[in-house]
Amino acid sequence: MDKVAANADECQRLVSSAARLGVALTAAQAGQMQRLLDELGKWNQAYNLTALNGRDEWLTHHLLDSLSIAPLLAGGRIADVGTGAGFPGLPLAILYPERTFTLLDSNGKKIRFVQHAVRTLGLTNVIPQQARAEALAPEFPFDTVVARAFAALPELAQAVRGLCGPQTRVLAMKGKRPDQELAALGPRLWHVEAVQRIEVPGLDAERQVVTLRALNL
Repeated sequence: MDKVAANADECQRLVSSAARLGVALTAAQAGQMQRLLDELGKWNQAYNLTALNGRDEWLTHHLLDSLSIAPLLAGGRIADVGTGAGFPGLPLAILYPERTFTLLDSNGKKIRFVQHAVRTLGLTNVIPQQARAEALAPEFPFDTVVARAFAALPELAQAVRGLCGPQTRVLAMKGKRPDQELAALGPRLWHVEAVQRIEVPGLDAERQVVTLRALNL
């Protein structure tokens, strides 16, 4: 298969797989996400941004895994804490240009890649910041805070509390259902709104999303 046909096949796979997640992805948006993977491949050779092996895994474990929480986002101001190389924040920002995404990570090389990706893709709705979540003091709380493989739930909850208001939804992306972590959350500080299992097309691993709301703010 030549490169043009392979790109078209990958684009169609992205669009159809996103539809299975309840996400309406246009061909143009899929093309932007393909370009994001192109840039990730170039930078990964020098900076080791992801341990995943190859483009097929990046498509499932990064792009589709990121898009799996798209239907759960609320509001117009989203924070992605511990974004790493920009996941899930960058794919979600491509999908929702009308929303503003603040991508936080303390790792300088990863934030530099995010900044490069934002410039290369022409994204005007992404604010990359090299910072720890607990050090950020936003003027207004975020509507949704997302975190993928960031920390155990009690540590995550403590880190993001300063980003939250009473209506903020915190979406913690997990593998297996984290019952011990859920039990360790302070019930006077956090309400567990939902624990949902998500099937990511092509990803042979369990995925759960825990939705939290902060109490007594």
